[in-house]
Amino acid sequence: MKNILFIASESVPFIKTGGLADVVGSLPKSFNKDEFDCRVILPKYRSMKGQFAEKLEYVTNFYMDLNWRSQYVGLFKLVYDGVTFYFIDNEYYFGGDKPYSGDTKFDIEKFAFFSRAALSALPILDFRPDLIHCHDWQTGLVPVYLNDCFQLGDFYKGIRSVMTIHNLKFQGVWDIKTVRDLVGLSDYYFTSDKLKFYDDANLLKGGIVYADRVTTVSDTYAEEIKMPFYGEGLDGLMRARSNCLRGIVNGIDYDEYNPETDKFIYQNYNVDNFRKEKLKNKKALQRDLGLEVNEKKFMIGIVSRLTAQKGFDLINHVMDELCQDNVQIVILGTGEGQYENAFRYFDWKYGDKVSAQIYYSEEMSHKIYAAADAFLMPSLFEPCGLSQLMSLRYGTVPIVRETGGLKDTVEAYNQFEGTGTGFSFTNYNAHEMLNTIRYAEQIFYDRKREWNKIVDRGMMRDYSWSTSAKKYEDLYRELLPW
Repeated sequence: MKNILFIASESVPFIKTGGLADVVGSLPKSFNKDEFDCRVILPKYRSMKGQFAEKLEYVTNFYMDLNWRSQYVGLFKLVYDGVTFYFIDNEYYFGGDKPYSGDTKFDIEKFAFFSRAALSALPILDFRPDLIHCHDWQTGLVPVYLNDCFQLGDFYKGIRSVMTIHNLKFQGVWDIKTVRDLVGLSDYYFTSDKLKFYDDANLLKGGIVYADRVTTVSDTYAEEIKMPFYGEGLDGLMRARSNCLRGIVNGIDYDEYNPETDKFIYQNYNVDNFRKEKLKNKKALQRDLGLEVNEKKFMIGIVSRLTAQKGFDLINHVMDELCQDNVQIVILGTGEGQYENAFRYFDWKYGDKVSAQIYYSEEMSHKIYAAADAFLMPSLFEPCGLSQLMSLRYGTVPIVRETGGLKDTVEAYNQFEGTGTGFSFTNYNAHEMLNTIRYAEQIFYDRKREWNKIVDRGMMRDYSWSTSAKKYEDLYRELLPW
């Protein structure tokens, strides 16, 4: 049996702010249980969902030295969906209203504590991992600590590590003097071949340097981050570690996202009957949102954080032109004020065509995936992206920019070969996007049989976690060859 430990800052169903939580919550239960015992360590946030907080089983507590400070570490446990989750408790660090405070210095201190506490707890848990799988900058210090003070005892010797980058934009950067004091590492680690990043310290960089393998969440993103535009200042390091770097595309939970059984949507359907049944979702959503109820009208869905990364400046730029077409546009999400207000304005200006839902609701997101004809995702960069996978699953045709995971998971429609699962454009250009949307409209209105075949192919693709899990299993076997 190979023992695998995930250390991460969030996981469904306990706490979620983004796609990282989906990966950490879904991947461990997808591994072959006969070969891998995969467990997870998380912080015990006060903001964790109440129904789970009540079920946690107290294990023990101890005190741990972190540089010049002695810190309390509480340890809790819960078995969920066949996976053992451990929780590190410390009210000072994890008692806030949100998992991340937004104060980078405090978050660095918090996750340095968490990384060290997770490693310190292992001998008590009666679980020695053969491999520790770390996720994003919050756990970047785990491979560094493993190389440092935890090498002294036999217990930790030979533990391998994998670092997964979910989004290279977030790195945990602060000035060296402060970080050195917070994390308890010697000057040896703060040179430019280790944690030093220009004049600062960078926790993610430490993880990338010291991990045995580095992964990211799609093949294309693994190539992109070796280039300056996508590399966020670490492209040189990514090139240097390219022999240890690979992309493994994320999956989605096919039980949760299943149009045949989804309790959130108006009408269930599947790949065999979507031609008749999917339309009922569109008409019901049109009615609920006060749009013209017309099953023949081309409906574009957008479910997203409203940020510049997601390509909303492109959409803003051509929204007036797009609204001259015979379309309806439904937006769900929150984010930067400029985009929230822009969509409110377009909702007011084109009330019969645009519905802007400036909030987030899991239920409404499922309704949009099921109701829309097409799903728009013109991201500037997208390490993996999950929304396009959900839209494929629901027979909603993705229109995407060819970047990161979008390029890897959406095959562009080719009318001559009769292939493809969506529509894509290459350059980050508003009118290139608009032309692609209009090409999709043309196929939808004038070649409906072709459109339905695109839907068919998309719904037949398998982007479940079992596919991704097999690739991670191969990676673990490389590092644990017995």
